Amino acid sequence: MSIWHGDLADIDLGGMAPGTMIENLGVEIVEIRDDALVGRMPVDHRTVQPAGVLHGGASIAFAETLASWAGYLAVDRERFHVVGQEINANHIRPISSGWVTGIVTAVNIGRRAHVWEIRIIDDAGKLICISRCTLAVIEQRSTYATPEARG
Repeated sequence: MSIWHGDLADIDLGGMAPGTMIENLGVEIVEIRDDALVGRMPVDHRTVQPAGVLHGGASIAFAETLASWAGYLAVDRERFHVVGQEINANHIRPISSGWVTGIVTAVNIGRRAHVWEIRIIDDAGKLICISRCTLAVIEQRSTYATPEARG
């Protein structure tokens, strides 16, 4: 059984990325499973630190992006909006090139708050970062939109 709310057929998460940090970091959504959302992010000049490895802040931005998209898909978007409330991360190992994949799963989907776990792995499946993000669920229509529809 799917954790997502409503029909997702007309939702284009990638179409909402232009003009945002999501686009700047090169984040892409690659799969929507019944119980998880999967994205990827390049490890390149946009996401590394001066030492040449993935910047911890890029990992956290990636994790919060995935959690926020998951929260967005899990609520009635006509009635609710989600915003990041807290995030933590443990950086396990460095990576200097290629792609990282993030898999976000629900720890708890409540009426007023969600808790999501994000596991960021490399192409070999090794854990790069693990994060937990809490989202506040606000009673207002979601304001996520494409660049043309933003106010």
